[in-house]
Amino acid sequence: MRHQTAWIAGTLGALGGGLFAYGALIERNAFRLRHVRVPVLPAGHEPIRVLHLSDFHLTAAQSRKVAWIRALSELQPDFIVNTGDNLSSAEALATLARALRPLAGPPGVFVLGSNDFHGPRPINPLGYFTPRQHTVPKTTLPTAAIVLVLEGLGWTNIEQERRVFELRGSRVEVRGCGDAHIDLDDYAAVAGPVQSDVDLLIGVAHAPYRRILDAMTTDGAGLILAGHTHGGQVCLPGGRALTTNCDIPLRQAKGLSQHRTGPLTTFVHVSAGLGTSPYAPYRFACPPEATLLTLVARPEG
Repeated sequence: MRHQTAWIAGTLGALGGGLFAYGALIERNAFRLRHVRVPVLPAGHEPIRVLHLSDFHLTAAQSRKVAWIRALSELQPDFIVNTGDNLSSAEALATLARALRPLAGPPGVFVLGSNDFHGPRPINPLGYFTPRQHTVPKTTLPTAAIVLVLEGLGWTNIEQERRVFELRGSRVEVRGCGDAHIDLDDYAAVAGPVQSDVDLLIGVAHAPYRRILDAMTTDGAGLILAGHTHGGQVCLPGGRALTTNCDIPLRQAKGLSQHRTGPLTTFVHVSAGLGTSPYAPYRFACPPEATLLTLVARPEG
């Protein structure tokens, strides 16, 4: 019996070690592009290709991630949305600029996440499963310089802003808010119904808290883009998230879903993001990703 118990313990230990190595060495670098079609445009309008980027959490040494991001320019999107958490250290600012430089050209927008203000710190992973007070990390990131890098690409800081873009013959209004995860959201500053000459309203936020989704849906948003969740980062086999690190349902941790507020419904796309905290460099059943959304006409009738 003692030998059998030792064999079982050894087997489980080897299996656990193998799974950890897979998540830490393979899956967290197995970048993929998600393709999504979203029927949100009026009938007869041309499709619009939107590249959604989020949660790079870059460090200066992540050359593989940088090369993958740079190659996304080959997609030639019509519009780019960055939903924040770009850096894990101040030393990676030049790395961010290098990663995104090929994506200059198409119009785009961005909002900032908590890890554009403060660097990550060691945490207890079990804290994601229990209510807790959020304390501000001590490490400060070069927020103003991050904004300059992103604006240098021709992208608009859309936090507490409303802008209309002409995209392939459609008038698309984009409005955004600050990071609700650290209480920087002030959606009231941009709230209000969509104007009659706008073909589509897109809402942009870093963290998809329900108060933001409710407000944007009420105002007539056809699509809301967010990040923050990392798709759960460590999921059950098949990709079922165990946590979202905010108050949306687990089934909405990543990908396209629908959000309902009263009689109103809108599409929500949550990016699983391309990175992890350097203190938790691990993914399982949730590979890092960017998304190319093709916005198409709504079905008639």
